[in-house]
Amino acid sequence: MTNGTPSVLDRRALNRALLARQWLLERTTASASDVLEHLVGMQAQAPNPPYLGLWTRVAGFRLDDLAALVRQRRAVRLVLMRGTIHLVTARDCLALRPVLHTSLTRGLSSSFGRQLTGLDLAEVAAEGRRLVESEPLTLGELGKRLAERWPDRDAFALANVVRALEPLVQVPPRGLWGESGQAAHTTAEAWLGEPLSADASARQVVRRYLAAFGPATAADMQTWSGMTRMAAVFKDLRPELAVFRDEKGRELFDLPNAPRPGPGAPAPVRLLPEFDNVLLSHADRTRILTDEQRRLIITRNGLVKSTFLVDGFVAGTWRIDRRKKAATLVLEPFAALKAADREALAGEAERLLAAAADDAGARDIRFEAP
Repeated sequence: MTNGTPSVLDRRALNRALLARQWLLERTTASASDVLEHLVGMQAQAPNPPYLGLWTRVAGFRLDDLAALVRQRRAVRLVLMRGTIHLVTARDCLALRPVLHTSLTRGLSSSFGRQLTGLDLAEVAAEGRRLVESEPLTLGELGKRLAERWPDRDAFALANVVRALEPLVQVPPRGLWGESGQAAHTTAEAWLGEPLSADASARQVVRRYLAAFGPATAADMQTWSGMTRMAAVFKDLRPELAVFRDEKGRELFDLPNAPRPGPGAPAPVRLLPEFDNVLLSHADRTRILTDEQRRLIITRNGLVKSTFLVDGFVAGTWRIDRRKKAATLVLEPFAALKAADREALAGEAERLLAAAADDAGARDIRFEAP
């Protein structure tokens, strides 16, 4: 800040700050559990993306490092930010779920309001808790059991009442690398043997969001979390935060000592998995991708493609094609790449493929024409 005027952070400065917080400028040697907590969880509609998200951030990461956390009940999958499935540590499950309770119940009303009119939601939630704590159930099974008691109601809506009002976690083998099948649920308290936190304040979650995704606006925080009225929380925290502006004049808030390496910091190529939160956690995402790229990457039904970064920004998508015992990692750039960037991407892709398809008898890397 100069003469009382907040410093301006341009797009590249915001990009480098974000990548530094996300360990995408340089891999960390921290444990998988510590990284998962620093990132405030990882979006996890499918079981495998968090494994690849940690691989691209953690030096020496092995897939079983995360699988062990899930098997040992030190990490769980449940609905959290934005009403989407996230993989978080057990500690964060207990801490975050109360903070997000109101936003999750609001989402229930917007999605199933008419089907729930006149229904005692607390009664449904209590019955659902009893059922899943007796034995883990899929949402389909839970809805069917609930419909036996409320036969005039939609089974899917009933199951979602329980998922919104109760902290339902998905039990293994769901969440393990390469495992498939429907997710069975029980409550976080039953699975972890501990109660939810009594603190539902958003203040600490704002600080953690800034540590992982800042500098950011209150609107950015709302986009990441799915919560509302964040401007008041930022106003309350303002005396302890650093304040900047972006090139459009919007106020950006940050932790005073968080890394902001500057626009000239070198950024290596990186491969991001599907649903990576680095692409989903700001209202204005131009710090890492253009609006046009956003439409190419995020589908209408909410799927988010795997992407790769060149010089810190999204430059294309990638996928792994499996055929019998062979695996090919296919890179699809949005524009022609420099020779040095192609070489660096090929090397990174070879390393990722070796980790993700170690059972393949033959592995290959292929670039498709932009």
